[in-house]
Amino acid sequence: MVTPDAVLPVRPRALRLPPRLAALHANQRVRELSSDVLALVVAALDMWLVVPEDATTYSYYLTWCALPAMLLRRHLPFTAVLITIPGFFAGWAQLAAMISLGALARRRMLTWPTVVGAVLVGLSRFVLWPWPKFVELTWRAHLSDFIYGVLVAGMPVAIGLLMAVRQELSTRIRELARSREREKRLYAATVRSAERAKLAREMHDVVSHQVTLIAMQAGAMQVDVTDPATKEAAETIRALSTRTLEELRELVGVLRSGVDDEDTQPGLEHIADLVDGSLVDGDQVKLAMDACALDLPGPVSRAAYRTVQEALTNVRKHAAGSRTSVRILTRDGALVVEVDNERPRTGQVGTLPSGGHGLLGLRERAGLLGGEFDAGPTDDGGFRVSARYPLTA
Repeated sequence: MVTPDAVLPVRPRALRLPPRLAALHANQRVRELSSDVLALVVAALDMWLVVPEDATTYSYYLTWCALPAMLLRRHLPFTAVLITIPGFFAGWAQLAAMISLGALARRRMLTWPTVVGAVLVGLSRFVLWPWPKFVELTWRAHLSDFIYGVLVAGMPVAIGLLMAVRQELSTRIRELARSREREKRLYAATVRSAERAKLAREMHDVVSHQVTLIAMQAGAMQVDVTDPATKEAAETIRALSTRTLEELRELVGVLRSGVDDEDTQPGLEHIADLVDGSLVDGDQVKLAMDACALDLPGPVSRAAYRTVQEALTNVRKHAAGSRTSVRILTRDGALVVEVDNERPRTGQVGTLPSGGHGLLGLRERAGLLGGEFDAGPTDDGGFRVSARYPLTA
């Protein structure tokens, strides 16, 4: 039984800045400029609001001379501390010295410049100027000034070290996150490689065997039959089976190597060969192309080729012998691919098996490229495949 005391504490949500403020905060130059302005304002207010009644002229000028050190503390932190020491020792530029010392500790950590700067700031708070006033103080006053001197010098050093450690910790956390992302990518690549090897074995063992049998049967039929049309059909089947087997072996090699060799995939520069030697007869396909394949992005060119290839394959399967037109043109910054076929001729409707995944794959490919895909019957009983691929991202 779960008691109310066993309820886990709710983790507070991190404070999120508005989008504009978050963008400004992410800009390093803006952060540095804001830091300089804030340091100048705080130091100036400390010098202006707290002015001793017995302040001399030289102490007044020495105090205000410490103000430019606020602009040097990021680039020359030790020099900035040295500039503020006269104004703190003989004046009242305490916050300016502490801010400079904190910047020195953040950038130099616990090195000798930080130690020297802390000693100078502590002495400036401990020793009272002019000297006769310091000598007249009691030991209780000296002890109190010493404690305050340690605090004035130690607090900015501690804050600077804390900020430096926090920054280093944040850097290491980011590096660790990037390392984990690399490990995840490597693991995913290993899994994909194993899946590819498995798929390559299955394709080689099953598909290549069946395609080889088809080629052998077609060759045997070509020798046995005497009808010229049947012999020509057998030769076409054998040639297509041989070509399919070669492409399958290349694909299996790519899968086993684990490399996405997209440069070797066909594009629109091979579209004429596809139409001439496609699954439908060349004299039944009309090609109209108004686009330069060399000027097209690689993914778009390959997607257009696969669109035409899949459309012609479907014509062969479901409307063998029907007239087909292929149009490829550029329009409004996009590549448009249209494949239309007429109504299937009577008695020539294809009976080849179909998994129904070809058009779905084309639609997904178009979506990945930011394009559009549409396929469906026409009014005259034919079928149209249309795809639009943008040429710019």
